[in-house]
Amino acid sequence: MKKILDTVAGEMQEVLSQVDANQTEELAEKIQEANRIFIAGTGRSGLAGKMFAMRLMHSGYHVYVVGETITPSLESDDLLLLISGSGGTASLLNYAKKAREIAASVVLVTTNPQSAIGEYSSHVVRIPAATKKRLEAEPETIQPLGSQFDQSAHLVLDSIVVYLLQTYPGDRNAESLNQKHTNLE
Repeated sequence: MKKILDTVAGEMQEVLSQVDANQTEELAEKIQEANRIFIAGTGRSGLAGKMFAMRLMHSGYHVYVVGETITPSLESDDLLLLISGSGGTASLLNYAKKAREIAASVVLVTTNPQSAIGEYSSHVVRIPAATKKRLEAEPETIQPLGSQFDQSAHLVLDSIVVYLLQTYPGDRNAESLNQKHTNLE
């Protein structure tokens, strides 16, 4: 088991070392400037998006997860963040097209900036990780399916929260974040 843990940690370090810090900082700035943030992904990428949405909410941002019953309509001064390893997930591509029709910003977190969704995105954060498709250009991994991409996306997005909290602290601190944490546990 120790060897597996070390291998997975090494894979993550290798992938994260190749993420462009300028791309992540630009995403953070877009989040800071957006009226509201809408996040969508499918499968495990969607779960990483929900974790990111939760931390943004704790940090005081107006954030919604696409597909939830309480999610309002997207508007032109909003940001739609899509998480798709392949960049070709059909439902997310439809969201990107709709967002562009109403002039909302579209950002994609992906392994494939030249993807169909990438074509509709004003900004892309590339995570050079393995996906379930196991394309030739993707790194080797011992992990199944798209685990390497999903884990990397989670860590990149959590790092963006840290960046936002450090760069725009305002009245945000551990106590204020904790006050927004659920009390119905």
